[in-house]
Amino acid sequence: MLNPWNIDALQELEQESGQKVNTILQLRVHPALIALKKQYASNSKDKKHEVDLTYITSRGLWYLVSWKGQLDRSGGLATNIGIHFFDMLIWLFGDVQHSEVHLSTQTKDGGYIELEHARVRWFLSIDRNDLPKEIAEKDQSTFRSITIDGKEVEFSGGFTDLHTEVYRRTLAGEAFGLEDARASIELAHGIRTARSIGINDNAHPFAAKQK
Repeated sequence: MLNPWNIDALQELEQESGQKVNTILQLRVHPALIALKKQYASNSKDKKHEVDLTYITSRGLWYLVSWKGQLDRSGGLATNIGIHFFDMLIWLFGDVQHSEVHLSTQTKDGGYIELEHARVRWFLSIDRNDLPKEIAEKDQSTFRSITIDGKEVEFSGGFTDLHTEVYRRTLAGEAFGLEDARASIELAHGIRTARSIGINDNAHPFAAKQK
């Protein structure tokens, strides 16, 4: 689903058919992230956490010439790559209050999101040149980092069985539905259709380097 109104159409089909559309929101079943959600649920509701999301995953020219490089088919990086991270952040920190786009190209996106309980600077890239030096020197193609209040969130492991866990929950009647996916799709759609305002004080450090 690329657009919020796609959800509405699917909900009409649910009503007509009597069936349910289930969504795959796999980061919501990651054990480390479930523990984080429980931790923040006990924190002061007035606190705004400072969050940096960085995801750089090197892709070749094939990416841009495939359907993934076509905005009308993939939704661009914010949808094709960022959507699950956006869903995770909204799930952890509450509804979107404000969003800015600082950088938007075929190979990298960056911006700022203010949630109920967090201020998020985010950067997504498929350009190998954006990899931190120490990662590139190890010949690694991916750098994933989320810091909350300056502390790195460790959830690099535990990814292999997430889809299986979502399927298990679905069969047990604990599926994620269309409404669960709405907020992240609305955010990604807003990012995709927003005008970039350029680099400002809210910009992610990696985005600021692109000036």
